[in-house]
Amino acid sequence: MSETILLVEDSEDDVFFMERAIRLSEVKIHLQVVRDGQSAVDYLGGVREYADRKTYPIPSLVLLDLKLPKVLGLDVLRWIRSRPELQTIPVIILTSSGERADLERGYRIGANSFMVKPSNADDLLGLAKCLSDYWFKYNILPRQA
Repeated sequence: MSETILLVEDSEDDVFFMERAIRLSEVKIHLQVVRDGQSAVDYLGGVREYADRKTYPIPSLVLLDLKLPKVLGLDVLRWIRSRPELQTIPVIILTSSGERADLERGYRIGANSFMVKPSNADDLLGLAKCLSDYWFKYNILPRQA
């Protein structure tokens, strides 16, 4: 069974390395990518071009950058946590910001984890493997319980 991850990321480099890391992981993961906060809300809400749930399934996990165009990452997280049908989806903030205020706000709003993006490709590969192992190999997601 293939799990879906929604990567909300505007950096071309970070998307490229995450796609590569997912390909190299041992877990079957379908990575959906949106480039801004409004597209993330549209995808998760199943509206506009994301209305077809066969093509754009509800993800098992959201990887969310904070500094996004159109709608900021913390506002996307706040929107996700306000929707009863999405509240149990794990959201991992994956950002280059290590600011304490961002960390605290993220957890207060409902992030399940807060990770600072590694600065090199090898570390990003390791992070992707760690994420896939933890969330899809060892962890029991709410819809599987």
